[in-house]
Amino acid sequence: MKKLNGIRLKHRKNTENCATVSLPLPHKIKLPMSMHMGAPCTLMIKTDDTVKVGQKIGDSDAPFSVPIHSSVSGKVTSISDYQTPTGTVCKAVEIETDGRQDISEEVKPPVITDKASFIKAVRESGVCGLGGAGFPTHIKLNPKTEIDTLIINAAECEPYITADYREMMENTEDVLCGIRLVKEKLGIKNAKIAVEANKPEAIKKFENMAENDDTIDIVTLPSSYPQGAEKVIIYNTTGRIVEEGKLPSDVGVIVLNISTAAFLCRYSRTGMPFITRRITVDGNAVGEPKNVLAPVGTPFIDILNFCKTDIDSIKKLISGGPMMGMCIPDINMPVVKTTNALLAFNHYDERKTSACIRCGRCVNVCPLGLMPAEIDKAYKIKDIDDLKALKVMLCMNCGSCTYVCPANRKLAETNQLAKALIPRK
Repeated sequence: MKKLNGIRLKHRKNTENCATVSLPLPHKIKLPMSMHMGAPCTLMIKTDDTVKVGQKIGDSDAPFSVPIHSSVSGKVTSISDYQTPTGTVCKAVEIETDGRQDISEEVKPPVITDKASFIKAVRESGVCGLGGAGFPTHIKLNPKTEIDTLIINAAECEPYITADYREMMENTEDVLCGIRLVKEKLGIKNAKIAVEANKPEAIKKFENMAENDDTIDIVTLPSSYPQGAEKVIIYNTTGRIVEEGKLPSDVGVIVLNISTAAFLCRYSRTGMPFITRRITVDGNAVGEPKNVLAPVGTPFIDILNFCKTDIDSIKKLISGGPMMGMCIPDINMPVVKTTNALLAFNHYDERKTSACIRCGRCVNVCPLGLMPAEIDKAYKIKDIDDLKALKVMLCMNCGSCTYVCPANRKLAETNQLAKALIPRK
């Protein structure tokens, strides 16, 4: 089967053999009430309250939301407005840790007997998509259509990031346990673990552990970017096309990040909600690149210092990968549920933009066959009908078009601005 277009990037997986290390308990943490796609949570605590590890501190009645739990034990010292990297504002709780890490009485293994109780437990765990989008997992696992295939996204195609790879290598049994749990409770017949070819050791481990289970296939994918994008990985593993305005469930598929699958297994055993995150820390300003397990809410500066980063030399700090990550304006911002990497660089070239030379490279590399240069032209004149005809809403903002543009045009950025012009239903 022909694979979708993409680009070749230097992998730069410098930390792939760095076993996960736990960050020393931070002095304080900050927990924003919006760490996921959907409605922000309402606070359930107040200043001067004492909290414990795993205690629910925020929730919402909105169906498209997940609760937030404390990752430490300690005292609530302040509640304030917090501006997220995307510009939205929510409440945030600051907790001063007491060093004891007392576990909340709320933490207990969930009672799972059927699909309904499983979906309820997944919501209570507070987990959302760990690939970066933050889509509430309990919504994804409760589609209205019949599902025949579960795809486990183990591509991790962005340069530098190895957090998911360490999950594969260190917690292989948890991954397979999570896959079987989802398959059983949702009645899904088949599962595919989709791994890029640049991870041969992980592929070997999965093949050995799943060799007696003919319902789980290990699919080796070419090492290209953006192999891990949802629509791309669905097509490249099953040949199915998710059309504009449709969801993976509309073609009988659910896609879960590999770390999400492993977490569901652990939660079913322990009842400990999602309160820690493995983060790849790398970049040329980092003295000791590592994979760090940190409490959600930890200030970025604590993690950077732990990895012996030259803070004063940082010219650019990225949360996530270099292609789809987000620039961070303040090193005191906290780890949230979707943080999978911190990349600190001491040098950054701002390339000068010039006129489009109509070379067509952006079209050739777009995985979804879009025409970024034409979208750019339609955006400038605010031609909404043309933008719709050019299928701009299909853009996943992978950045491949910007990466290959010889004129250094910010095509992916324009695509996102163009999408904002189209009224949502």
